[in-house]
Amino acid sequence: MALFELQNVSKHFGGLQVVKDLSFSVEKGEIVSLIGPNGAGKTTVLNLITGLYKPDSGKISFNGQSLAGMEVNQITRLGIARTFQNLRLFLNMSIIENVMSAAYLRTSANWFQIIARTSGYRSEEQRIRQLAEQKLAFFGERLVGYRYDQPAYSLSYANRRRLEIARAMMTEPKLLLLDEPAAGMNPKETQEVTQLIGQLRDELDLTIILIEHDMGVVGGISDRVIALDHGEKIAEGSFDAVATDPLVIEAYLGRNENMVRK
Repeated sequence: MALFELQNVSKHFGGLQVVKDLSFSVEKGEIVSLIGPNGAGKTTVLNLITGLYKPDSGKISFNGQSLAGMEVNQITRLGIARTFQNLRLFLNMSIIENVMSAAYLRTSANWFQIIARTSGYRSEEQRIRQLAEQKLAFFGERLVGYRYDQPAYSLSYANRRRLEIARAMMTEPKLLLLDEPAAGMNPKETQEVTQLIGQLRDELDLTIILIEHDMGVVGGISDRVIALDHGEKIAEGSFDAVATDPLVIEAYLGRNENMVRK
């Protein structure tokens, strides 16, 4: 049984069909990339998976359990976490606070314990901080030590991306959704994020669905690639097979008029 599965999922906004009869599955330990031109429906798919949008039809299941009717926090508790195309950090909060904020989904302290700062609350707060430090340590020296208490806005763009991934890791996911993690990065940073995605799978046993426009990242890390156009799946397979598929080339580059006349 696949860890994750979409079955005949569709979504429209008014008269605009954004996702149409889409089906695919992801096995445990896979890195699957969703590619396609702007407006292909890729981010909408992630929004459907995480409960931000509800599908008009079709089924979404994770670990054998239907996600129908679940709220975002319930889906997160099941083990699905994500990052966003446009960073959504708390820029005025410290680095460590940004990561710790994701753990409060699973805390047991009530409002009285928090306000009164009981020993139980302080103990749990210490445990959360230690866990946050462990997640940040995964990224080497960039986000540790004296940086813990620095505001997130002081970080470089690439380190903000790493911080957002660390915050997603804090929810202890089994499936991690990455929305354009290499966007805006230079070639060296892009290479580093490609290696990082592989480490997330190999060292932390995460399954990953990746949206990325940089084909170097997609080709360098994907076990399987799914190409979308206007919300429909037009190709699926290895990177080489999908990258050379005529429908994918047409979606990215437009139809060749000489081919049309033939």
